[in-house]
Amino acid sequence: MIEKIAWINGKWGSPHDLKIPIEDRALNLGDGIFETILIWEGKLQLFNEHLERWKQSALLLGMESPPDKSLLQGLIKEGIKHLKLQKRNGILRLNWSRGDNKSRGIDISDQSENSSAHRFWMELSIGSPSFKSITAIISSNERRNTYSLLSRCKTFAYTQSVQARREAKISGFDDALLLSNSGELCCGTTSNLIIMRNNEFLTPRLKSGCLPGIMRQQGLNSGLFKEGKLEANLHKDDECLLINSLSCHPIKKLNNNVLKTFVNAENLWKSIYKI
Repeated sequence: MIEKIAWINGKWGSPHDLKIPIEDRALNLGDGIFETILIWEGKLQLFNEHLERWKQSALLLGMESPPDKSLLQGLIKEGIKHLKLQKRNGILRLNWSRGDNKSRGIDISDQSENSSAHRFWMELSIGSPSFKSITAIISSNERRNTYSLLSRCKTFAYTQSVQARREAKISGFDDALLLSNSGELCCGTTSNLIIMRNNEFLTPRLKSGCLPGIMRQQGLNSGLFKEGKLEANLHKDDECLLINSLSCHPIKKLNNNVLKTFVNAENLWKSIYKI
């Protein structure tokens, strides 16, 4: 049974078989943005919100606007049909790069500023959300940059997260939390941080350098979450979670400290999606 399919240049196929040129700036330089979207029982979740962040990220980084909803809907419908996801759960990833690097180096050519030079591809896969409890460390090596535009966008440049996760795994933990360069608690490697403290859900403020996650923002919009300046030293009864579009993981141990474990992670996650 096919579990993953991709589309590029008008063609569907296996992600293993479909290719992007080796001179693409996403491959060479990490110069591009993407969105990861939940498909729940065949239906896209928070699709408009993801597309808006995708568009705003492109604008912030000086890229042309990525494909809009009218173009994407038909393609995604085809992909869901190919994978037989009409009544199942899956994952959609939308990719947008600045296109081919026309000369050696990092400079953006005039041609690369045009939307026709940009490159779009997407991937769909079968998959379900995860809610298992995890252990984490606070990374000693990696910190988020509060001033960088990249901290505000979901870019291909994930090497910092890769290294923080690697640091955690070497130490016998599942994941890592990152501090910002101002010393605030910021986020996980691929998720936003939520802390239940005194019967309130707190999440690091954007000024900490955390990614403006879609689930984070939905929680703020609904009044469920509140932003705060969070220090690395947790309070005694804090309950911590890492949340994104595909998961909500309670943290049961942080560094050498056993934490009170949040027990309703799945219900919290579903309440944000309203599913």
